[in-house]
Amino acid sequence: MKTTRTDLLEIAFEEGGPDNGRPVLLLHGWPDAPCGWNGIAPQLHAGGWRTIAPYLRGSGPTRFLSDQTPRVGAGLAIAQDAVDLADRLALDRFAIVGHDWGARAAYTVAALFPERVTSITALALAYQPKGLFTIPSFDQARRFWYQWFLCTDGGAAKVQANPVEFARIQWETWSPPGWFNAIEFAKAAESFSNPDWALITRNAYRSRWREGEAWDSRYDPLQRRLHEVEAISTPTLMIQGASDYCDPPSLSEGLERHFRGGYERVLLDAVGHFPHREAPAAVATAILRHLGSRDQGCDT
Repeated sequence: MKTTRTDLLEIAFEEGGPDNGRPVLLLHGWPDAPCGWNGIAPQLHAGGWRTIAPYLRGSGPTRFLSDQTPRVGAGLAIAQDAVDLADRLALDRFAIVGHDWGARAAYTVAALFPERVTSITALALAYQPKGLFTIPSFDQARRFWYQWFLCTDGGAAKVQANPVEFARIQWETWSPPGWFNAIEFAKAAESFSNPDWALITRNAYRSRWREGEAWDSRYDPLQRRLHEVEAISTPTLMIQGASDYCDPPSLSEGLERHFRGGYERVLLDAVGHFPHREAPAAVATAILRHLGSRDQGCDT
């Protein structure tokens, strides 16, 4: 594991593959950690790719440099963290593979910094034009129970007191049963013990639906720009589990008009919300095919 400092964070990250390989950022989702990429990283390395998998803000060893920095969990902040990390590593252009929160960050980087990104691959999460959240249908609202739970002060306090148990519920209910073992979960759960994990989680979900949550004004200009972006010019691959019980496949259907650089959607049967963990071979094959057709101009 390596670390580097940005203006706000000391970011811990896992790195692998050839030193002179084409760079790809692997952005994990929620609730997960960089170890989730272990099933696909070797194939990317064999394909000539240098992988950089950061622990997102609030996760694992990554830490804020100041206690005064607002613990903002918005996708916009995570996207800026990814660009800041690339800057520190002297990556001019790079690809991104992101899952869940990492997928939202990938879309956001493509929307705001298209000159930096050669391609994105988004797992489990559909693109949301202009980065806007809308009240879901009743059926989807039921799946989002954990977001409403965090919107209550009592619920947020329970998550703060036991983040690992809260995370495990999502692992147990977002995919068909039997897809993970206790060792896998325990390894990922090490990241959830970071004192900021529950704070970032709380802010990420409460700020979608409530006024007055913590915010950092340094993101205001980017937020205004994001709200103007309807379509992405970066070539995009979207991988969705057909049995995703959190974000069902219907949410990622019919979005082609929002991708001027090309959009491919791969639907994996009998796979839930964690495609890279549940079907690593199929996911790695799809990602390598996408990266292989979009790897021109990657500079390190």
